[in-house]
Amino acid sequence: MLIAQLDNSYEFPHPANALAEPNGLLAFGGDLSAERLKVAYHEGIFPWYSPHEPPLWWSPDPRAVLVPGELHMGRTLRRFIRKHPYQITVNYSFDEVIYNCAQRQEGTWIGSDVQLGYQTLHQEGMAHSVEVWYDNQLVGGLYGVCIGTLFCGESMFSKMENASKCAFVAFYHHFLHHGGQLFDCQVLNNHTESLGAKNIQRKKFLKYLYQFREQSLQSGCWSTQSLDL
Repeated sequence: MLIAQLDNSYEFPHPANALAEPNGLLAFGGDLSAERLKVAYHEGIFPWYSPHEPPLWWSPDPRAVLVPGELHMGRTLRRFIRKHPYQITVNYSFDEVIYNCAQRQEGTWIGSDVQLGYQTLHQEGMAHSVEVWYDNQLVGGLYGVCIGTLFCGESMFSKMENASKCAFVAFYHHFLHHGGQLFDCQVLNNHTESLGAKNIQRKKFLKYLYQFREQSLQSGCWSTQSLDL
């Protein structure tokens, strides 16, 4: 089965047309402009590809999500959080966060074009970062895209013990406090599963997306600020 090649327009095929193998591959080509990224995320589609490849666009089935009330923290993490040494912030240093995510082995797809696209989304108020600091040094964080009351997590990094988990736990409570409804984790992995993420059918995810993208968070969610754990 062939997949669509994107042109200069920002139209995407419906996610139901994605391949079963490789799971979720929907289209290739186009660019990483902020406008194209906006359209993609509003339709439940995200980019992921290796360096020197054309952009590949995905909408996997099943889809990994974290539902409010289902955050899991084991005893070891709970114990660590009670005495954690970190300061956690929102939207304080987006460019540094995405750069550090790109340095991870799993982040090699986050090339300069990808970074520029998400940096533009950040400037337009759609992409956001959470930072973890220790002794005034950035030691962990995450970034993603907010669509209405749904947050699409893109990548995270950690240079010290549990730094990325602390970022997520603090952000989880902050996002829900401001009216957040769902966390999109895209594809389930050991890290997100350990925090309570689970797979749901793509059809169900899209139903959530179409509902939540029309809603708004409470004001102040994305202002630069410190978070409590």
